[in-house]
Amino acid sequence: MPPRPLTVISAEDTGGYALIDSGHGRKLERFGNVTVDRPEPQAMWAPRKGKDLWAKADGVFAGDDDEESGRWSHPGRPPKDWPMQIGGVTAVCRLSAFRHMGVFPEQAPHWIWMTDALKKVADGPPRVLNLFAYTGVASLIAAKAGAEVTHVDASKKAVAWAKENQAASKLTDAPIRWIIDDARKFAAREVRRNKSYHVILIDPPKFGRGPEGEKWEIFDHLPALLADCAKLIDPQFGCVVLTAYAIRASALSIDQLLRETLKDRGGAFEAGELAIPEQGDGGRLLPTSLFTRWRSDKG
Repeated sequence: MPPRPLTVISAEDTGGYALIDSGHGRKLERFGNVTVDRPEPQAMWAPRKGKDLWAKADGVFAGDDDEESGRWSHPGRPPKDWPMQIGGVTAVCRLSAFRHMGVFPEQAPHWIWMTDALKKVADGPPRVLNLFAYTGVASLIAAKAGAEVTHVDASKKAVAWAKENQAASKLTDAPIRWIIDDARKFAAREVRRNKSYHVILIDPPKFGRGPEGEKWEIFDHLPALLADCAKLIDPQFGCVVLTAYAIRASALSIDQLLRETLKDRGGAFEAGELAIPEQGDGGRLLPTSLFTRWRSDKG
């Protein structure tokens, strides 16, 4: 069997976002005009910028490696929310309880890849299914590119935030279905309805709960979800993007799972890590997540 090289893709065009510095288990970032200092265990090296710059952060998150613990302090008195431009849309940022701002700029290469794939669809408007879609930046970028989007997330708050982003992006007339549901249940129903999509985006958490308390565990439930997604791919042209954060697995693991799920479809696979480049010279990259993606050989 020929080797399967893993690819490192760095997000070079991140709009209003910048990774200013990183090191000693932290990262200093700018989202729009607000700077934040957050934990980052993978930044095992030393920071390059001085302490005075770090001390100017508007928000500082203190906590351990558990994303659900910790709290923000506000030395720079940041606004409650603020806009940021990315991928041609506007995202409303805020300091969430889960240490993030609602925008994941490392996904920018996937958005570019997706919009390129949408151009290959010949049979009417492209159809995009975005599972675990959260604050909807990818949904808005797809809709702006002319796709009909089905946005699925289990959290009412997340969907409400996504609709804020829709309004801020002046895309209120865009063809987006906002669905509050368990991703597994929704995908299974779509299979029974004989629905199909040209692009399927899957960005699951390690653990989660559906709106009715349904349990999600990535190692237990991802294989069956992918099997349903395989049945939802348009027979003429299709793409799948799977991203995984903070799991004890290799990109080879999720890539092998996707390959076996789509083994009868042919096409091209790519797997590896997403990374954010640090500002300045030196080429230092901060890894963020694992990914695997596939595009059919038609279209």
